Amino acid sequence: MPNHVHLMVRAIEGHLLQDILRDFKTFTTSKVILKAMAENQRESRKEWLLKQFSTPDGNRFWRADNNPIELWSNAAIDQKLNYIHQNPVEEGLVFRAEDYVYSSANDYVGGHGLLGIWVI
Repeated sequence: MPNHVHLMVRAIEGHLLQDILRDFKTFTTSKVILKAMAENQRESRKEWLLKQFSTPDGNRFWRADNNPIELWSNAAIDQKLNYIHQNPVEEGLVFRAEDYVYSSANDYVGGHGLLGIWVI
């Protein structure tokens, strides 16, 4: 679970999901993240983490192969959201989805998650 991110976004008319994802990756630039990781004196897994992001072409934080999926109905959105929330349960990290600290599941049962939900 700590090695991936799920993001649900909506593209406004005239924009493509691939472009939104590209811009998200650019804004959360891997160079800044990797530099912060390398310079963090308290990070005990620094060498291991940096090795995980090393490729023959240099360092890569974001995967090159991603597949944005367009969700056209409320039923499809609910299905994907349930899938995302159930990931930590399926991995055995928690018994209930809302107990996973980095999940938005708590927001859907009346609580407030650590990261919260952004609606624009």
